[in-house]
Amino acid sequence: MRILWVKTGPLHPLDTGGKRRTHAMLTQISREHEVTYLSLLPEGMEVSTEEKADPYARHKIWVPTEVPSRTSLKFWTRLIQNTFFSSLPYALQRYQEPRMQTELQRLAAESAFDLVICDFLFPAPAFLGVKFACPVVLFQHNIEALIWKRLAESAPSMMRRQFLNMQYQRMHRWEDKLSRLFDGVITVSPDDSRLARELYGLTNVLGDVPTGVDVQFFKPASSPPPPFTIGFLGSMDWMPNIDACQYFLDEIMPLVHAQLPGVVLKIIGRNPPAHLKARASDKVIVTGTVDDVRPHVHSCHAIVVPLRAGGGTRIKIYEAMAMGVPVISTTIGAEGLPIVHESDILLADDASAFAQAIVRLVEDPALADKLAKKARSNVENHYSWTAATRTFMDLCAACPPRSN
Repeated sequence: MRILWVKTGPLHPLDTGGKRRTHAMLTQISREHEVTYLSLLPEGMEVSTEEKADPYARHKIWVPTEVPSRTSLKFWTRLIQNTFFSSLPYALQRYQEPRMQTELQRLAAESAFDLVICDFLFPAPAFLGVKFACPVVLFQHNIEALIWKRLAESAPSMMRRQFLNMQYQRMHRWEDKLSRLFDGVITVSPDDSRLARELYGLTNVLGDVPTGVDVQFFKPASSPPPPFTIGFLGSMDWMPNIDACQYFLDEIMPLVHAQLPGVVLKIIGRNPPAHLKARASDKVIVTGTVDDVRPHVHSCHAIVVPLRAGGGTRIKIYEAMAMGVPVISTTIGAEGLPIVHESDILLADDASAFAQAIVRLVEDPALADKLAKKARSNVENHYSWTAATRTFMDLCAACPPRSN
C-alpha cells in the first residue's frame, strides 16, 4: 500500500509522547508499506533530519516554514494578531503554511496514494479544498478542545481564564469543522472516541488504537534509585505540563516537605519556560532537553503526573511503568489508560491526597516494589506497538472514501 503521512514537523528528536507514538507506529508500517512523509520543516532544523527519517519513510517531502519560539518577539506579535484578527485558535494558526496546501493539492492531483493520514489536528486546515481519490484519515492523539477547556477552568487569573476560554471556543468550532473533512477519524482511547461522537456528533469515528511501549528499550534499572527523588517527565513547552508543574510546586510540594523535607523534584523535559527554570534549587532540578530520559527516570523513586488538563493518553506513564518506576497521577493524567488504582498506579485528585501518596511510596518500599512489578508486567504482556499498529491499519482498511 502507498501511504501519505502528513505532519507539522520531523519526528526527531523523539522528545514528545506524540512523536514517539508516531515513530513507533510508522516504523512498523514502513516494513510492509511504502510511506511518503510530508512535513513542515522549521527553520534551523538539523541537516541530518532526513537521514533520521529513513527507517520510517521511503520518501520525504519537506516544506520549509518558520515556527517562532515562545521567547521571541515574533511569537508574541503573532499571538496578539491571532487574538484580534483571526477565527483560528493559535495552536492551529501557528502551523499554517500556504506551501503545505499547495503540496497537498499537487499530490492529490497525481492520485499516487492508497491512503492518506493527517497526524494530529494541526495539519488539518491545509486539507480544506483538497480532494484525494483514496481514503483520508485523521489520527487524533487528543481531543484538542478538551485540553483548552480544562486549562481555562484551572487558570489562576481572570485575564488568563478569558484568553484560554476564547482559545477553547475557537478550537471547539474548528475541531468540529475539520474532523468532518476526513473519511475517518481514529483516536487513541475509547474515551476519546466517545467524546468525538458526543461533542461533535461525528459519524466518521472508526475506533481507537491502544497506547504501546517499547519494553526492550524501556527496562528497569539494575540498581535501586537514591532515596527521596521524584520525577516529572514531559515536554515542558506543552501548556498542560507547565500547568501541572506549577500546580505541583505551589500546592503539592509544600505538603510533601512538611513530612519529608528531603524530597527532591526532578523536572525532565525539553524547553522549560524561564519561570520554571527560575524555580531550580537544591530541592528542584530542571534538566531541560536530555538525549535519553532513561537514566533520569531510573534516578527517581517515583514519577508524578499531576495533570489538571490534557487529552489522549500519556505515553510517559507506560514508559515509566516499563522502567519499573512507580507512578502517581491525577485521574486526568491517567485518562484513557486501562490501569487500576492501588494495583499498578496510585491516583490522587487533590493536593493533599497527592502529597500523601508520595509520602506512602517513600515510606513503604514494599508498596513501591509491588506497584512497579505489577505495572511492568502489565505493559510487558499487553501493550506492544506491534498490536497497536495492527489495530490502526485494520481500522484504516475498513474506511472507504465517502465519495464512493
